[in-house]
Amino acid sequence: MTTSDTTRRLRGEYAKSAQRRKEIIAAAVEVFSESGFRDGSLRTVAERAGMTHAGMRHHFPTKVDLLEAVLQWREEDALERARRGHPVGIDVIRAWVDSVRENTGTPALVELEAILAAEAISSDHPAHKYFSDLYLRAEDLLTKAFTTMADRGELRAEISPDVAARLLLSTTLGLQSLWLRKRSIDIAAELRTYTSVLLTVEL
Repeated sequence: MTTSDTTRRLRGEYAKSAQRRKEIIAAAVEVFSESGFRDGSLRTVAERAGMTHAGMRHHFPTKVDLLEAVLQWREEDALERARRGHPVGIDVIRAWVDSVRENTGTPALVELEAILAAEAISSDHPAHKYFSDLYLRAEDLLTKAFTTMADRGELRAEISPDVAARLLLSTTLGLQSLWLRKRSIDIAAELRTYTSVLLTVEL
């Protein structure tokens, strides 16, 4: 076998493996959304993905590994939605609120994320770095948006962009936690009301 043949074979195997991972994650999203993390079994995910339990564990050895992959998928999906139209400034905040509204369509995943985020406070938890990085990126995204808004006179002068970012992030997480206990809460509407207090223009 030539070097080029070997390279093509390896690329084909890598592409097949990457596609398999996508199929498993898609199946896990369905199963965890329907049954939750505790009741959604790896065997059920494997069956939904059309493969054996052993084959699935080759890609995701543990349930936590699979859950982290699902959360990563959610983050990438949310970022892709947020980037549509290349939002800047106040449009980033609008996209943020819209994303929160869309997340309520998968309550089981919102619950999973909340539970794992709480558990991941411990530095030895496998998802600790993931959530630390996630919140830092979210805070940075919001700070840049509020900085642009401050330059345009859209953010109240007495509020700094970094403080506004942390307040919006913490309010979002808090409202999601309350919503998990009381589904009648309109998170998006309340976020808009809260954020409007920080602004000199309509959200």
